[in-house]
Amino acid sequence: MTKVSGKVAFITGAGQGIGEAIALRLSQDGFAVACADINLASATAVAEKLIAAGGTACAVSVNVGDRDSVFAAVQKAVDKLGGLDVLINNAGVAPITPIEDITPEIYRTCFDVNVGGVLWGTQAAVKAFKSLGHGGKIINACSQAGQVGNPDLAVYSGTKFAVRGITQTTARDLAPLGITVNAYCPGIVNTPMMQKVAQDLADNNNETFEWGMEQFAKNISLKRVSEPSDVASCVSFLAGPDSDYMTGQAVIIDGGMVFN
Repeated sequence: MTKVSGKVAFITGAGQGIGEAIALRLSQDGFAVACADINLASATAVAEKLIAAGGTACAVSVNVGDRDSVFAAVQKAVDKLGGLDVLINNAGVAPITPIEDITPEIYRTCFDVNVGGVLWGTQAAVKAFKSLGHGGKIINACSQAGQVGNPDLAVYSGTKFAVRGITQTTARDLAPLGITVNAYCPGIVNTPMMQKVAQDLADNNNETFEWGMEQFAKNISLKRVSEPSDVASCVSFLAGPDSDYMTGQAVIIDGGMVFN
């Protein structure tokens, strides 16, 4: 992508996995990066890595399921880094949920984080953009499971279908403010969260971890599991100027699992 200068990006779930990869890539692209995570220690480690490589970064504690926490974290990042241009609602959870095993607690937690986090992040971004007197970009974490229902992921897939709907609706609502809203839809990514999903699926079926990964990976056209950097490259495009005329879209970056 085209290098940026003087731009600030705020990323939730930046302490590991896809969020960390996005932070690294956007820092390389020229963004100052606010690394936000419920685990402040991991966010701090990522921010320090960016600074050591010559970038500008800060770490911020956030619980994306708590509206007040999200608003406070975004304001803290604005104060520390001097602005906000891109907000990435990346944080999420992915419980394995055979339909008869879904509990109210699993339902509430997953929707609070995956859907609530997108809503509160969007609201906080709009408030910041308005106060700064300019538009901006909001980028949401969806999933190929938000395009096609996946076995044993009724709650997770439900949240990601919701994210896609929120992305389309807010793109229409916020366009007059000069704010674009898009989403990225990863497939099977080699992250700690995905490894846990595969292990949970394997445990539920009395199978091995390798079997669990294979259930998700066997239909990938490119015949390899994605690395976080693959997803970060897509987000780099969505965060940069080359996507300025794009809004309301959910870009599938899954190696060829879902075709629309």
